Amino acid sequence: MKTTKEEILNAALTVFAQKGYEGALLRDISASLGITKPALYKHFESKEALWNAMIDSAQRYYSEHIGLVSDIPIPDDWGEFRELSLRQINFTLHDKTVRCVRRLLMKEQFRDERIGTLATRHFVTDIEERFTKVFAGMMEKGLVKSSDPALLAFEYTAPVTVMIHYCDREPDKEPEIIKKIEAHIRQFTVDHKTT
Repeated sequence: MKTTKEEILNAALTVFAQKGYEGALLRDISASLGITKPALYKHFESKEALWNAMIDSAQRYYSEHIGLVSDIPIPDDWGEFRELSLRQINFTLHDKTVRCVRRLLMKEQFRDERIGTLATRHFVTDIEERFTKVFAGMMEKGLVKSSDPALLAFEYTAPVTVMIHYCDREPDKEPEIIKKIEAHIRQFTVDHKTT
């Protein structure tokens, strides 16, 4: 059976997310695929080359599945806002690739400058940009009290991000964590919707 580059990259993401760059061995990745290490070298000349290709692949996956900030829809009411939020949270929590990427970013952000930059982007700036656009659009529709949309985005997303990381550490507490996130969304709606 021939192993594809994509299969190798997926296996590499899983192993690197579990063991980190320093702890992961190419034999771990090849063994997880049932191939030999030399077969792995046919596709990637080194661990560093595989690492970089895996990061590039994970970034493409994330972009394809999360989409661009410009593509995010502006809700027509607070019910749609809640649905949009919960859909993104559900995807973030349950998509295997996104979970592995998040774990990898947490683990490697202080070792690798590129990973540190990606961690900031994934955990802070991208989500804030998305919700800055959402709140600015909802203000234009008269659904949100006039305010600074970037500050609202920070106020809204920071607790959700913390709760997602909490869920990563303690997945058995997900139902209770989701209830806290839903309570946060309800309170945020009460505090910021126009009357």
